[in-house]
Amino acid sequence: MHTKTMEGLVGANTNMKLLNTPFRVYKEARQKGDTGAMERAMGYVNDYSGKAEEYMEKAEKGMEEDAEEAREKAKAERENAIQKRSKEREELEKRIEESRTKQTDTVEISKAGKEAGSENTGVGGGMDNHAPAETAANTVKSEPVIYTKDGSVSRSQKESVAKLSVSV
Repeated sequence: MHTKTMEGLVGANTNMKLLNTPFRVYKEARQKGDTGAMERAMGYVNDYSGKAEEYMEKAEKGMEEDAEEAREKAKAERENAIQKRSKEREELEKRIEESRTKQTDTVEISKAGKEAGSENTGVGGGMDNHAPAETAANTVKSEPVIYTKDGSVSRSQKESVAKLSVSV
């Protein structure tokens, strides 16, 4: 909160509280019929209400300044965010360009490798009669393995088939 805003609010509040005393004196003087005391009390009431209005104007100016500062701060943050995004976009474009210009390795799978891969995945439906004997001999069929926390292979027990008998 801006200093002018705080000062304005506190000053207006204080003057409004101080206004109560001369107003109470005015009411008492009116009951007594003392016009001189009533005029003096109303003079104080007018002074305090005038000061309260001045402080309210000061508070309004302070709030306007606060709002202006908040707008400027938001604008600066937006500009920083835009600059940050543009830098990130440029870096991304550089990385993309570097990846396009880099020498990359290509992998070519031979016909025998393709056939061996199709046998392992079940795509070919089993052994082909045209596959070379070497390819069939080199394929390794292994059982699933479970590793322990220290990295050694844990021997799993073969799952036994449960028998279920139901009698009625």
